[in-house]
Amino acid sequence: MRTAQETRTTEELKALAEQAGRDLEDADALEILQWAVDTFGERFCVTSSMEDAVVAHLASRVRRSGSPVDVVFLDTGYHFPETIGTRDAVEAVMDVNVITLTPRRTVAEQDAEFGPRLHDRDPDLCCKMRKVEPLEEGLKEYAAWATGLRRDESPTRANTPVVGWDEKRQKVKISPIARWTQDDVDAYITEHGVLTNPLLMDGYASVGCAPCTRRVLEGEDARAGRWASLNKTECGLHG
Repeated sequence: MRTAQETRTTEELKALAEQAGRDLEDADALEILQWAVDTFGERFCVTSSMEDAVVAHLASRVRRSGSPVDVVFLDTGYHFPETIGTRDAVEAVMDVNVITLTPRRTVAEQDAEFGPRLHDRDPDLCCKMRKVEPLEEGLKEYAAWATGLRRDESPTRANTPVVGWDEKRQKVKISPIARWTQDDVDAYITEHGVLTNPLLMDGYASVGCAPCTRRVLEGEDARAGRWASLNKTECGLHG
C-alpha cells in the first residue's frame, strides 16, 4: 500500500512546504525536525557537509519509528582528511544512518577527461559534477531534505526559510537552524558535546573541498574562505 508521503502531488508538497514555513517560523529546531519526520517518514533525510555534526545530532534526537534518520554526506574526492574523519566519527557514535554519495567520475577520471585542476579553471562545472549531480541522484528517493543553512552565514542566505520549496529538485527543503546564530551553534556544541571538524579550530570558518577552501581573516564572514579568489560564493547545492 502506498503511504501518504508517496501519494502527495508536487503541488500538494509545495503548498505543504509554504504553510509549514509560516507555521514553524518560530519553532525550535527539534520541533521542525520532528515535524519533518512525522510528515515524511523514511522519505526524509538530513544532509551534512561534516563541517560540524549539529544537524546530525539534532536528527539523532527526534523520534522516528523504525530505522534512524538518514544523514547524507557528499564525498567529492577533494575533502580534507579531517572532514572524512568527522563523517566516520558521526557514523560511529550517533544514532543516525550515514549514507555517503560519490560522483560518477573519480578525481582521476575527471582529470583524464577534463584536464587537471578543473576546480581552478571552471569551478562551477567541477561543483556540478562532484556535488550537484550526485546530490540530485541521491535525493531521488526522498520527498524532503534538511540542511544546516543559517541566515547569518552570508547575504545570499539571509532569507532562508525554516521550511521552503526546493524548486529545482521539486522537494521540500528544511533548514531547522536557519534562525540560529554562530553563538547558538557554539552553545549547542558545548552543551551536547557535539563533534566538530578539527579545521574549525585551525582558522577555517566554513569547510568545503580542500583546493577551494582557505582560512578566514579577521573580520571576514564565515563564507569568505570559500572560492576566495573567484567570483563565487555557493557551490550550486542551494541555489
